[in-house]
Amino acid sequence: CGNRDLGILKDLLLYKMLGFLKRPVVVTADINLNVVALTAVGLLSRLWQLAYPRAVVFDEVYYGQYISFYMKRIFFLDGSGPPFGHMLLALGGYLGGFDGNFLWNRIGAEYSSNVPVWSLRLLPALTGALSVPMAYQILLELGFSHCAAMGAALLMLIENALITQSRLMLLESVLIFFNLLAVLSYLKFSNSQKQRPFSLSWWFWLMLTGVACSCAVGVKYVGVFTYLLVLAVASVHAWHLIGDRTLSHVRVLCHLLARAAALLVVPALMYLLFFYVHLILVYRSGPHDQVMSSAFQASLEGGLARITQGQPLEVAYGSQVTLKNVFGKPVPCWLHSHQSTYPMIYENGRGSSHQQQVTCYPFKDVNNWWIVKDPGRHQLVVGSPPRPVRHGDVGQLGHGMPTRFLNTHDVAAPLSPHSQEVSCYVDYNISMPSQNLWRLDIVNRESDADVWKTILSEVRLVHVNTSVALKLSGAHLPDWGFRQLEVVGEKVSRGYHESMVWNVEEHRYGKSQEQKERELELHSPAQMDVSRNLSFMARFLELQWRMLTVKSDGSEHKYSSSPLDWVTLDTSIGPPVPSQAQIHLLGNVVIWASASLATVVYALLFLWYLLRRRRSIRDLPEDSWLRWVLAGALCAGGWAILLLPAVLQHISDHLCRYRASAATPPTVPGPGVSQVVTWVWCGRGQRGTRGGRCGWLEAGRDGSWGSGGRRLMAPDQPVVLAGWHGVQ
Repeated sequence: CGNRDLGILKDLLLYKMLGFLKRPVVVTADINLNVVALTAVGLLSRLWQLAYPRAVVFDEVYYGQYISFYMKRIFFLDGSGPPFGHMLLALGGYLGGFDGNFLWNRIGAEYSSNVPVWSLRLLPALTGALSVPMAYQILLELGFSHCAAMGAALLMLIENALITQSRLMLLESVLIFFNLLAVLSYLKFSNSQKQRPFSLSWWFWLMLTGVACSCAVGVKYVGVFTYLLVLAVASVHAWHLIGDRTLSHVRVLCHLLARAAALLVVPALMYLLFFYVHLILVYRSGPHDQVMSSAFQASLEGGLARITQGQPLEVAYGSQVTLKNVFGKPVPCWLHSHQSTYPMIYENGRGSSHQQQVTCYPFKDVNNWWIVKDPGRHQLVVGSPPRPVRHGDVGQLGHGMPTRFLNTHDVAAPLSPHSQEVSCYVDYNISMPSQNLWRLDIVNRESDADVWKTILSEVRLVHVNTSVALKLSGAHLPDWGFRQLEVVGEKVSRGYHESMVWNVEEHRYGKSQEQKERELELHSPAQMDVSRNLSFMARFLELQWRMLTVKSDGSEHKYSSSPLDWVTLDTSIGPPVPSQAQIHLLGNVVIWASASLATVVYALLFLWYLLRRRRSIRDLPEDSWLRWVLAGALCAGGWAILLLPAVLQHISDHLCRYRASAATPPTVPGPGVSQVVTWVWCGRGQRGTRGGRCGWLEAGRDGSWGSGGRRLMAPDQPVVLAGWHGVQ
């Protein structure tokens, strides 16, 4: 019986398999032809003759330099934002076979034959094209009709400033793409939350939101405002979720943990990943590493690493060292002295000590060398075994060439009268004895027994007699000081400042007591091998700090303008290109003006409804009100949050800075259009069910119009919309 049943089962399975083979395999898919059409037209408008003009246009002169640095693996620093956007542009150059050999020295220079112009401009063009269907999908996810979504997408498509920006090797279109992707992903996640929480699509859109936010920040720092906007909306939604009594405590906790992981942890890890890849790619020394610390420079191939290779790690009595100021502003410089003395009388009539000048010199020089001396001994060489200098030790610093010791008296500094003059003591046989004892204070020590280390230790030199710390004031001395930077003694009681901190950059053990032989030693390389590679986190933190604190020269560019000029379109950017031509970055006047008007109208409507709701007058059902507020928060709020910081800080910048915020107003009409239609319908005498007032009129995705779930107008019935984007 068992064998018989088994045979029947086999026959049944064979029958089903044969039946399956007899029927065709059918795969169904929903394709939105609107999205396909918008994508195709967007690609056509952005990719058509992309390599024209074959010349450097505007900020391509800067981004091209960074691409060349990537191709040659040379370290660089750009204060405008993290390296993710630059790496994306460099990827286009890499795929196009660019070797980095082009002189990016002026706008309008014609590209040589080895520069793959089309490949370099491809990524901005693709992101600019894909932003068009993305605007369409954002309005659909907000619940508005296909007509409203199509109108917003068409505005994105024909806006000439967006087209111009996306056809060049610039980052604005890339930033706009990730801004829109972050908003779209969150909206899709939010809509999935209502239907299938914790499903595969739910997790996908939630994670993509975090990734898109991190990419927006990774392209330019202004992307952080979009990230904060998404976080704010997500926080409000999470707050409402906590109050949902239909969910168990465990399920609410799972929701919160999922959001925290996707919107906080994932962006942080992605941000670190951008810098990790960046530091792997640019491992060679270059012109930008001078602003970095000695330890960072020593971790790069070539440059300082070539000079410091083989230096002894621990500073000992008798060591010959150069001391670099850690602050590095206004320029990186080293503690320096020369034979010239301070003038007897300054221009303002004050007197000086007439001692040997001590300055900070921004170039490597033999006069940057100092000898660490034990005040209890006369020898200027390192003993055997070497005696290391530790935190809290008192010593002297002798200038390497004439061996005059670093000194300070209660004499006002030449340019900083509230600080003390620092000098190398010259014995004039007068009643002014030397005061040349300095106490070592290791700022980044782990314990009070720490040893003074080359490159790694950041130290303050505190004068024993007067309790002042050696400090770079940053002021340039007059001609008698050769325009070098002033070094002063600043009271420690006035507080800590990074300009008081120094580190040993070059270091060797002194071997000769004779001055002539010692001078020859200063020019000879050291031979001891000590490894001092920095960890990734140490390099990341320093690079991040330098990027946030680096400042431009403060000069105003001829194309710069105020934020209000961006909104009113009172200015444009017209960089020249060959053949006496210009490419103007000028927004569409109709679109920009109506976008600003739509934003103002939405703000007034919002205040009107808010006041009426305060009086318990509910013009809109609660779900419709929340949807309308969400649309305004993401569209009008996205415009404001990117523009207002520039207005409040009175920033004078290029018009292209406004592009990230100007990309959102085309989506603002959606909320306003719905309200206008409501008023039109009310004007026909139709009444809703809420106290005799007109109810909320909703646009369905099939093109119909209805209120409270009741279809009022068929999809094919004509409707005149006095909306911002014209007649539909």
